Amino acid sequence: MIEEGTLNRRALAALAHALRQGELRAGQFLSMPQLVDLLKLPLAPVRDAARHAAASGWLEIIPKRGVQVMEATPDIIRDSLDLRMVLDQEGARRRIAGGLEGLAALRQTHQAMLDEALGVGVPGLSLRAMGVDGSLHQYLADGLGNALLRETYAANRIRIDIIQRVRPFVQERVRSAMEEHLAIIAALEARDADAAVAALSLHCARTRHWWGLPD
Repeated sequence: MIEEGTLNRRALAALAHALRQGELRAGQFLSMPQLVDLLKLPLAPVRDAARHAAASGWLEIIPKRGVQVMEATPDIIRDSLDLRMVLDQEGARRRIAGGLEGLAALRQTHQAMLDEALGVGVPGLSLRAMGVDGSLHQYLADGLGNALLRETYAANRIRIDIIQRVRPFVQERVRSAMEEHLAIIAALEARDADAAVAALSLHCARTRHWWGLPD
């Protein structure tokens, strides 16, 4: 028999995966039986996962009805991007003070994505770009060296994944985002903390602009 804690962890992981992959979308409502069918796990651990997700801000529990995935409102978008920037900036400082293992591989994948985005009518570009985009932010989060900060980052990353599914990257934004990321990578390579912080601030500002949010 599978232990309750194991089922609870599986349900939370399945729910997070569904949110990150766009199987559940911003503003979507589901009854609890529908959520059980989607996650293919028993009701009790699914309810537990929903409570954890609500505490992380990924969804809202509507009593006696079900759950509703978070809306991508201007305030949520702004706050989620701001939180990511703050954690990214501290992650950059700590990476520069410590080790930069894996940075060369990130440069290669970002340059390859930029080169691809400079082409014409590239199919499937948006989805692949989301993965590359997230890889640098995850690299900075991993550099924090603090389990609590990484946990905060992981919860916020799912909020950002939900947001990004509302308006997938167009090719022009893929190009500019990769250029912004490469500037961040260059600052890390130079071990220039001030330049890295400034590049991350600019990236956040341009991402807000992409979403039509005021500076």
